[in-house]
Amino acid sequence: MADLFSSPVLADLPQPVPVLAGRARIVWLAALVLLCAVVPLLNLMVPVDSVLHISDFMVALVGKIMCYAICALAMDLIWGYTGILSLGHGLFFALGGYAMGMYLMREIGLDGNYKSALPDFMVFLDWKTLPWHWALSHSLFATLVLIVLVPGCVALVFGYFAFRSRIKGVYFSIITQALTFAAMLLFFRNETGFGGNNGFTDFKRIAGLPIATPQMRMFLFVLTALFLLGFYLLARYLVASKFGRVLQAVRDAESRLMFSGYAPLGYKLTIWVISAVMCGVAGALYVPQVGIINPSEMSPANSIEIAVWAAVGGRATLIGPIVGAFLVNGAKSWLTVAYPEFWLYFLGALFIVVTLFLPQGVIGLLRRLRGQQA
Repeated sequence: MADLFSSPVLADLPQPVPVLAGRARIVWLAALVLLCAVVPLLNLMVPVDSVLHISDFMVALVGKIMCYAICALAMDLIWGYTGILSLGHGLFFALGGYAMGMYLMREIGLDGNYKSALPDFMVFLDWKTLPWHWALSHSLFATLVLIVLVPGCVALVFGYFAFRSRIKGVYFSIITQALTFAAMLLFFRNETGFGGNNGFTDFKRIAGLPIATPQMRMFLFVLTALFLLGFYLLARYLVASKFGRVLQAVRDAESRLMFSGYAPLGYKLTIWVISAVMCGVAGALYVPQVGIINPSEMSPANSIEIAVWAAVGGRATLIGPIVGAFLVNGAKSWLTVAYPEFWLYFLGALFIVVTLFLPQGVIGLLRRLRGQQA
């Protein structure tokens, strides 16, 4: 009996899980080489008449979809792993886009249609000075800070009151959609100083360099790819950590988690803010590549589409939402040209089919097929 108490039993602690291992590391490195080396080479160095040449249109399309993929990844963190369905992530995407758009409008300088230091829409509306919220828009460094700070602060304030009030489920989804819709109506108003329904466009320069050059376009493409791959690593790290396991416990049994001594508010609020910041960064990368930002980016339909991308690819998989963003937007790009009147029907049918027959999305289907073959 004495030996029993004098000899402690040492339990084997779980070993830390690497962020990337085996096949996942190979795929990540292959994506890095493809997006950051192969695509720039084939676009800038290979002649246009070569079959290996990647067109400027394709570069712009893939760059835009990568921005969407960041939003889908952010949605997976909050919906797939935490069980909180947001229908308002389009707001954070647009806030990041507007922060970048304000800087790009100031970069136009005297090259606008009215040859004024003020943006053209302000001259047209007979504004004499810049509004107070444009004070830091001349600085690229301040803009980069605001791209993170503005969506993060909005998410922090909204999330604190929503999560503290224990709002969840469909009620939380409706409130996030209402918030986005209210912001869209606000940004549509000319007196707010955000360009009204036309928004911001006709960008000329970024950091003093012309924005409409092949080199700048490719730089933005590579930068977007690096952020997408970097956010993917961050997401894998969060999910594999103790923090990620608590998030999944919030999703599966929040009440039991509270009985175990955990306070879910801090965990939910942290991942909510991280998810919002990711969308804000995606919006900031989107604007200079597409060349426009307006209040339609805040429409409820856009936020719903982000959830569709995550559902189609497969929730709680991380790679699934990225795949879903590429599949849905690739199909959208083709269908809106070939069969524009059928695009919305296709989107609705796709969501119904995934909900009824593919609850784990495309990635879940591939895993089942691989398991059957094994």
